[in-house]
Amino acid sequence: MSVADDLKLIMDKIPEALVPEKAAGLTAIIQLNLDGDGGGRWYFRLDNGQITVHTGEADRPNLTLSMLARDYVALSLGQASPMGLFMGGKIKVQGDLSLAMKFPELFDRDRVSD
Repeated sequence: MSVADDLKLIMDKIPEALVPEKAAGLTAIIQLNLDGDGGGRWYFRLDNGQITVHTGEADRPNLTLSMLARDYVALSLGQASPMGLFMGGKIKVQGDLSLAMKFPELFDRDRVSD
């Protein structure tokens, strides 16, 4: 599959992968800017245990994550660690750093059915 195909599948599965208990009480907008092959702009709207995925750019996101699309795919598939990508300078973070640290914990790949 191409990076673009992987991204479409990942974005489609994000609501299913969310662990509502971990997102309870959380209201935030997270902008995802992915560059390179298959890249694009998406944002997630978290609202008390619910998540919606939108294409484009959000007005005033609480957190913006920027990286290569292939790195986001690797991260989402468990083939790369968030800290490893961050320490390697492959993820740029703007905004709420505590939300950035919590973001990966909000999702569980095992909750996604094929």
